[in-house]
Amino acid sequence: MIISDNCVASFHYTLTDKEGKVLDSSEGREPLAYLHGASNIIPGLEKELAGKQAGDKLQVAVPAAEAYGERNDAMMQELPANMFTGVDKIEVGMEFHAQTENGVQVVSVTAVDGDTVTVDANHPLAGVDLNFDVEITEVRSATEEEQQHGHAHGAGGHDH
Repeated sequence: MIISDNCVASFHYTLTDKEGKVLDSSEGREPLAYLHGASNIIPGLEKELAGKQAGDKLQVAVPAAEAYGERNDAMMQELPANMFTGVDKIEVGMEFHAQTENGVQVVSVTAVDGDTVTVDANHPLAGVDLNFDVEITEVRSATEEEQQHGHAHGAGGHDH
């Protein structure tokens, strides 16, 4: 069976940046299962997996625009430190969940200057070109429930 809409594909992957640094890998874990055509994974990778089948190994280069998007400076914001309640000392690198008009977003602190805290709501991999080493382990038809829910269930999927 080849990967197409309404099928669940499972794959092992190693994700590296252009310097070859490993950013993420399924090594030692279950393969990642996703429902094809439901935007469960980044568009640039999903596009390359279409038409492949179990046993296929491929290397996929995904430009930032087809991964987590380009960095957007409008996602940087300066906030008064008193907005951060329950934190004794705000430090660069801390992550917070912020309620925005787009729902909850993770923001990371990029600068602290007196009572002003600069946060960045860009995805940590925004603006990064990604390289995937992929080995497809299984391709099967999605169940009706998976199609309704818009994601894979069971091994390697995310049950709710």
